[in-house]
Amino acid sequence: QVQLVESGGGLVQAGGSLRLSCARSGSGSLFSINAMGWYRQAPGKPREMVALISSGSSTNYADSVKGRFTISRDNAKNTVYLQMNNLKPEDTAVYYCRDIRYSVWGQGTQVTVSS
Repeated sequence: QVQLVESGGGLVQAGGSLRLSCARSGSGSLFSINAMGWYRQAPGKPREMVALISSGSSTNYADSVKGRFTISRDNAKNTVYLQMNNLKPEDTAVYYCRDIRYSVWGQGTQVTVSS
C-alpha cells in the first residue's frame, strides 16, 4: 500500500520561498516509474492541479504558477519536491501530493502567504 507524507509548509511573506517535499513509502511499483503531482485547495475552492512530473521528468504546470514553481523528483529517495518562489497571497492553500498511478493522496501541508 502506497503512502505519501508531505512536509515543508508554513507561513511566509509575499515574495518569499518555500520548498515542499513528498516522501513515498509502502509497497507498489517502483517510485521511478510513477507520475507524481502537486495539487492545492484553498478555502471554498475546488482542488486544482499545480504541477505534474512524469517518470521521465517531463513537467507540466498550472498557468498561475509557471515561472515561479518548479517540480522535481529524486528517485533514489522516493521523494518529489515543489520549489515555490515569489509566493503570492493567492498561493495560500493546503498543498497535496498525489501518486498518479495509484491515485493516492498525502495528508496535505498548509502554505500561508501573508501580504
